[in-house]
Amino acid sequence: MIRNELTKTDLKTSDFGFELPEELISQHAYEKRDEARLMVLHRDTKTIEHKIFRDITEYMRPGDVLVINDSKVIPARIYGKKVSEGAADVEFVLLRQKELDTWEVLARPGRRLQNGVEVVFGDGKLRAKILSATEDGCRIVKFDYSRENGETLYSILDEIGRMPLPPYITAELKNNSDYQTVYAREEGSAAAPTAGLHFTEELLDKIRAMGVEVVPVMLHVGLGTFRPVKVDEIDKHVMHSEFFEVTEEAAAKINAAKKNGGRIVAVGTTSCRTLESSSLDDGTVVAQSADTGIFIYPGYKFKAVDALITNFHLPESTLIMLVSALAGKDFVMNAYEEAIKERYKFFSFGDAMFIE
Repeated sequence: MIRNELTKTDLKTSDFGFELPEELISQHAYEKRDEARLMVLHRDTKTIEHKIFRDITEYMRPGDVLVINDSKVIPARIYGKKVSEGAADVEFVLLRQKELDTWEVLARPGRRLQNGVEVVFGDGKLRAKILSATEDGCRIVKFDYSRENGETLYSILDEIGRMPLPPYITAELKNNSDYQTVYAREEGSAAAPTAGLHFTEELLDKIRAMGVEVVPVMLHVGLGTFRPVKVDEIDKHVMHSEFFEVTEEAAAKINAAKKNGGRIVAVGTTSCRTLESSSLDDGTVVAQSADTGIFIYPGYKFKAVDALITNFHLPESTLIMLVSALAGKDFVMNAYEEAIKERYKFFSFGDAMFIE
C-alpha cells in the first residue's frame, strides 16, 4: 500500500472548521451540469474570480492534460434480513472488492452481524455470509447468487441496490445518473468523484478541441469518503486504503505533457491522490495498479499535480486539508468564507472551485 511520508505540522483538525448554513448544502444535481458556479483561486496573486463552470475553458491551455477519474459508482446500498434470529433488518454498503464476490462492506447493525451469520437480499436473489470483521468495524462478506441466466453481482445490484448517497443528502435521488460522471466506466466506487459531475460531453469535446488531452485514471472511492477525522492532531489520522490504477498510456501522455511544459490539471481529489500516489519525486508518473492510503495536508510537496478542479468540502475533512495543501490554508479558508457569503452551494451536488 502506498502512503506518503507524514509531515509534522502544528495545524489541528479544528483549524479546518467553519460554520455552514444548512440551506447551502445542495440536495439535487444541477439540471445542466456545466451551469454550476465556479470559484477560481489564483495562487500567485491570492485573488478570486466568480464564474460559471463552463467558463473553465478560459483557464485551460493547449498542451495541458485534464486528468479524470473514470471509476463508476455502483448501487452499493442494499437492504436485507438475517436468515435466522427473527429475520432482523440489515443494511450493507459495499465498499471494496477483495476477491471475486468477496467484499468489504459497511454493515448495520454491526452487533447482530457476527462471523457466520447469513443475510438474504432481494427476495433471495442475493445471499451473503459474514466471514470476518475488520479493525475499523466493517465486515468481510462472501456473496452468493444464481448464475444460470448470466447474472453477475453487478447486474443484481442494478436491480435491488440504491446509490450510496452521503448522509448530508436527504432528498431522494431523481435519477441514478445524476450521481454518475458522464465518463464513468469501471464499476467499483461507493461514492462519486463529485468534481467530475460538472462536466458534459459537449464541454469535454470543447476542451479537447483546444488542444487539451483528457486522460483517465481510476480510483475506486471507498470508506475514506464517509470517514471523519476524529483526532485533533491531523498527522495522526490514518486514511482508509483505496484501489487505483494508472495505465501505461495514461502515464505516457501525462509525462509527455509535463516534459513539454503542459500543466497537469486534476479533476477532483481522487484524481489528485491517484497522481500523487503514482509519482516519483521528480514528478514522473509511473503506471501501476495498487492500494493507496495517501493523506495530503499542508506541508505536503506536490509532485505531479499543477492545478485542481474540486467541489466545496465538509468542515474538518481530509478533502479540505488536501485543498489547503495545494492553495494554502489561509487562502482556502478565506475562499470558503467568501463562498458562504456569496451563497455558493456545497458538497456533492454543489458548486466548484478551480485552483491554478
